[in-house]
Amino acid sequence: MVNVIGLGYIGLPTALMLASHGVSVIGTDYNRELVATLKRGEITFKEDGLFELFEQAVKSGIVFTDKYQKADTYIISVPTPYDKFSKKVDPKYVISAVEDVLKVAGKNTVIVIESTISPGTIDKSIRPILKEKGFIDGENIHLVHAPERIIPGNMVYELLHNNRTIGADNAEIGERIKKLYSSFCEGEIVLTDIRTAEMTKVVENTYRAVNIAFANELAKICRHDGMDVYEIIRICNMHPRVNILNPGPGVGGHCISVDPWFLVGDYPSLAKVIDESMKTNDSMPDFVLNRIYEIMKTEGISDIGRVGLYGLTYKENVDDMRESPSLQLLESQRRHLADEIKCYDPYIEGKVAKHQYHNLAEFLHEVDMVVIMVGHREILVNTDMLSGKVVFDTRNVIKGKKVYRL
Repeated sequence: MVNVIGLGYIGLPTALMLASHGVSVIGTDYNRELVATLKRGEITFKEDGLFELFEQAVKSGIVFTDKYQKADTYIISVPTPYDKFSKKVDPKYVISAVEDVLKVAGKNTVIVIESTISPGTIDKSIRPILKEKGFIDGENIHLVHAPERIIPGNMVYELLHNNRTIGADNAEIGERIKKLYSSFCEGEIVLTDIRTAEMTKVVENTYRAVNIAFANELAKICRHDGMDVYEIIRICNMHPRVNILNPGPGVGGHCISVDPWFLVGDYPSLAKVIDESMKTNDSMPDFVLNRIYEIMKTEGISDIGRVGLYGLTYKENVDDMRESPSLQLLESQRRHLADEIKCYDPYIEGKVAKHQYHNLAEFLHEVDMVVIMVGHREILVNTDMLSGKVVFDTRNVIKGKKVYRL
């Protein structure tokens, strides 16, 4: 029996994948409304292939509850926010989950932490809890770190095919958890120690953040001297050992925009390149806002109310708004006591912004200038609707010589 703790963007797909591959699974979340939604046969976020996986898991007997259950293995997949001042990970949700697990855990129980944590978190924050509660680490309770490695928009495929890392102190326990994940994972599963597993996940996302920051900084340099950053990147990438990413309006999601700060917080005197890279990425929404101002002047648009943001999610074709550059841009406007720009996103049904629209045609009717913040499939197949509009494309997805870019 496996009890998956936390049924969000990572925990729910993991629970469904295990259940649909013959594992007896109970999914637990403290959010009773979320649990009630799942019990009604409804999924809580949009993702290609997720509903089909959900139906298969339900047929296989998955159970949803807001109570922790007695199980052989617990998989903890709860959020790990970071303190924006200290830049350190805040493991409070992981700690709380472990404490609740220990209230029902039996002998020889394995606690697998999937949540992304900074190197040393298990040693500093989790092991002391076991001792405090009277458990013997490595004897009647076993700790494992198996960091998730999937991305919204392609979760189901990546759960099946991505390589995985299992960090365990005990080789036998490591093999036991490897067998569990092998029930569905077709990628290579690497066994290592816990601290290495903690570090690898953070390093993977930091590598990507630093490379994105280079592209973003290059965009600023090229904009300063009137050069085409995309043409420069295209030519440079023809070199066999160069692969520069495209710049963008900022970095969102709960991995690349957050995890590198863990290293900055833990190693402030050493993580200099990482620190500057993160600051560069964080500065991009304000850079976009300034570009909007410049383009408005060029085009003779004096009313900010005639400008609209297309896209509120952090990436295309998902409903995930965590750390979204669009929301960061709107927040920047509020900090400067300015009225928010109009906005629209086909994936966001609820109201999250002051001047938010839920119909593309209505949104476009109300604006003269469209800022493409996210390259959703919808706008790519409806570019004809942008005719007559001033278009500022921060994602470089709209073709045409009259389109403004970063």
